[in-house]
Amino acid sequence: MHAHANKKSFSLVRQRKRSQAEVKRELRLVDGKVYKLCVEDGKIILAPKKLIPDDQQYLWTEERQVAELEAQAEMQTEYVNHFDSMEDYLKNLEKKDKAPVPKPH
Repeated sequence: MHAHANKKSFSLVRQRKRSQAEVKRELRLVDGKVYKLCVEDGKIILAPKKLIPDDQQYLWTEERQVAELEAQAEMQTEYVNHFDSMEDYLKNLEKKDKAPVPKPH
């Protein structure tokens, strides 16, 4: 909300069907924005709410989401090996160290 701190504002709220409430413009609520509604000591408190915490915002950037999709696609190909144990993984590394390196065409 953009209401001024320490400024009290009063207005009427009209309850509508489907649990919708009509509030006055002076609250400057933004369409589509999420708000947290609390009831404390019989008072209704309405505050902006972020669905994604600040410390996790980077996970939801377009760049990060593209990288996640690419990583998932790679895991479905031969680029990723799955091992039942660390021992199997180490044996595979040893085989790769001993295998001849193919020459470029």
